Amino acid sequence: MIAELGHAALWMAAALAVLQLVAGALGIRDGEREGIAILSRPAAILQGALAAFAFAALLWVFAITDLSVKLVAANSHSMKPMIFKLSGAWGNHEGSMLLWVTVMALAGALIAAVERRLPERTMQATLAAQGFVALGFYAFLLLSSNPFERLPIPAAEGQGLNPLLQDIGLAFHPPTLYFGYVGLSVAFSFAVGAMLTRAVTPDFARAMRPWVLGAWVLLTLGITAGSYWAYYELGWGGWWFWDPVENASLMPWLAATALLHSVSVLASRDALRVWTIMLGVIAFSMSMLGTFLVRSGVLTSVHAFAVDPERGSFILALLAIYIGGALLLFALRANSISEGERFSVASREGALVFNNVMLSAILAVVLLGTLYPLLTEAFDVRVSVGPPYFNPVSAIFALPMLAVMAVGPLLRWRRDSFGRISKELALIAAIIVAGLIFFALFEGVAILPLLGLALAIALGVASFLPLRGRNLRRLPVSVWGMVMAHFGIAVALFGMASESAFSNEKLAALEVGQSTQVGPWEVTLDGIEPVAGPNWTAIEGRMLASYKGGEPSEIAPQSRNFWAPPQQTTESVLLTRWNGQLYAVMGSEADDGRWQLRLWWKPFVTLIWYGGVLMALGGVLAIIGRVRRDLKRRSIRRKIEVRRADMEELR
Repeated sequence: MIAELGHAALWMAAALAVLQLVAGALGIRDGEREGIAILSRPAAILQGALAAFAFAALLWVFAITDLSVKLVAANSHSMKPMIFKLSGAWGNHEGSMLLWVTVMALAGALIAAVERRLPERTMQATLAAQGFVALGFYAFLLLSSNPFERLPIPAAEGQGLNPLLQDIGLAFHPPTLYFGYVGLSVAFSFAVGAMLTRAVTPDFARAMRPWVLGAWVLLTLGITAGSYWAYYELGWGGWWFWDPVENASLMPWLAATALLHSVSVLASRDALRVWTIMLGVIAFSMSMLGTFLVRSGVLTSVHAFAVDPERGSFILALLAIYIGGALLLFALRANSISEGERFSVASREGALVFNNVMLSAILAVVLLGTLYPLLTEAFDVRVSVGPPYFNPVSAIFALPMLAVMAVGPLLRWRRDSFGRISKELALIAAIIVAGLIFFALFEGVAILPLLGLALAIALGVASFLPLRGRNLRRLPVSVWGMVMAHFGIAVALFGMASESAFSNEKLAALEVGQSTQVGPWEVTLDGIEPVAGPNWTAIEGRMLASYKGGEPSEIAPQSRNFWAPPQQTTESVLLTRWNGQLYAVMGSEADDGRWQLRLWWKPFVTLIWYGGVLMALGGVLAIIGRVRRDLKRRSIRRKIEVRRADMEELR
C-alpha cells in the first residue's frame, strides 16, 4: 500500500507541475497576479510536499525490505545493515532520479515560499521554468522508470546492492551532488525567467546568487567525498582517474565556479549580465549532460547506472528540449540584454572575466576528452583518453588562471593599476621563483608537479594578502569566505602536486614474518586470518608498519567476498600522518604460499581533501555573510518604511 501511495503522490506532483507551468505562463502574459496565475506559488509548495512524500515512501519500502517492489528486490537484501538498505534507495537508476526530482520540487517550493525580491512577473516566469523542468523528470519517472513497480510474485530474497557501493560514502556522496545539480536547475530557471521578462538586473542576480553559491558548496563537498570514496574503496591508489562519470560531476562544478563569480559581480557591480545568463544555461546543461552519460547506458563504470538505451533516449530528448530551448531563447534575447557597467582590464572584474574564460576553456577540454571516445566508439574505433591528455592540456589554462587568482583579489573594482600593487606582485613572483628552485632540487620531479607546488605556495600566501591593513574584526564574513576558499584551492593544489611528485609504490609478495620497504615505511606481514561481516567474509592481513624505525602501528587490509550479490572486493587501509598516508591493499595468495601486497607512500595526499573542505567552508562563510547582509538591509528598509508611515500620520 505504501508503494501505491508513493506512486499516486508522484502523479499528483506531476499534475501540479503542469498547473505551475500554466499558471506561471499566464502570469508572464498578463503581467499581474490575477486569475489562475496566482496559483503558481501554492502549486509549487504543494508539489514539493507530494514529491517528498513519494521519496519517503521509497525509503520506507527499502527500510522494511519489501521484496514485492521490483526496485527493492533488485537493489537490496534482508541481511544488509540498515544504513545500506536506506542508501540503496538512491544507489540505483530509478531511486536516484526520484531523489533528484524530489530535491528539485522542494527547491521550487522554497522559492515560491520565500522569494519576494523580484518583480512578480519575473517570479511567475521563474516558477514556470522550474515547473517545466520538473515536468520532464516526472514524465521520465512515471512513463519510463517507475520506482514503485510491483513484481507479479514477490522475490524470495533481494539481489543486494553492488558491494563497492556498500560504503558510508554512498550515504553522503550522491545526495550531495544531486542537491548541487538541483541548485543549478534553480539558477537555470532564474536565468530563463529573467530572459523571458527582460529583467537581467542586480536584483535578479541577488535572488540567484544564494542558489548558485549553495550549489557550488554542495558540488565541492560531493566531488571531494566522491574522490576520497574512490581513493580508499576501489583499491587503485589514485584520487582521480578522469573517469567519464567523474568528469560528469566535474564539468558542472567548473561551470558553477565561473557562474558564481559572474553572478556576484552582477549583484554587486551591475556588470557581466550576458556572462551570467550564458553561464546559468551552461551550468545546468552540464548537469543534464552528466545525467545522460550516467543513465543512458553509453558508459560502463563502477558508479554509472547503465540502463537500456530507450531510457537514455528519453533523457537525451529532455536535454535537447531544455538546453536547446534555453540556448535559442538566449540567442533571441542576448541583444536585448544591456551591457551593464563598464570596467577596465586592470580591475577585479577584469581578473574575474579572465578566469571565467580559463574555466570555460578547461570545461571545453574536459567535455571534449569525455565525449570523444564515445563518438569514435560509434564508428567502431576504440580510443582511450586519460591523464596524458587531460593533465597537460588542462594545465595550459589552469596555471595562468591560478596566477591571476592570486592577483585578482588585490585589485580594486572598476578601475585600478598594477603599479599600485607592485610590492604584492613582486612578493608573489619571488615565492613562485623560490618554489621552482627549491622543488627542482628534488630528483625526478616532473614539470607540471613542479609548477603546481610553486603556485600552490604562492596562492596560499596571496589568499591572505587582501586582509593586510584592514580591520579584521569589522571585515565582512563574505570576505573571510573568499579568503578561505582561495586558500583551500592552494591547499588542495599542493596535495595534488605532492602526490604526483613524491609518491612511492611497492608491489611485494611476502610470507608471514617477512618485511618490505616503501618510502620511509617498513611493513611486516604479521599474520593472516579469516573474518566475517554482516553480509561478507574476508581474508585479513595483519601488518605492522613502522615509520623511519619508530614504534610500529597495526593495519589490517582485507580481501572480501560478498554473497549478496556475489563479488570480491579489496578493502584498503590508510595509515595517516601529518605529512602523508601509507596506503595498503591485500591481494591473493600465490602458488608458493606468499601473499601479494600493494603499498603506496603518498606525501601530503590528505591535503587534497582538506583543501576541498576548506573551499566548501569558504562558500558557507560567504552564504552566512550574504544572509546577514540581506537581513540587515531588510531591517533598514522596514525602519525607513515605519518612519515614513509615522511622518504621514503626523501630517
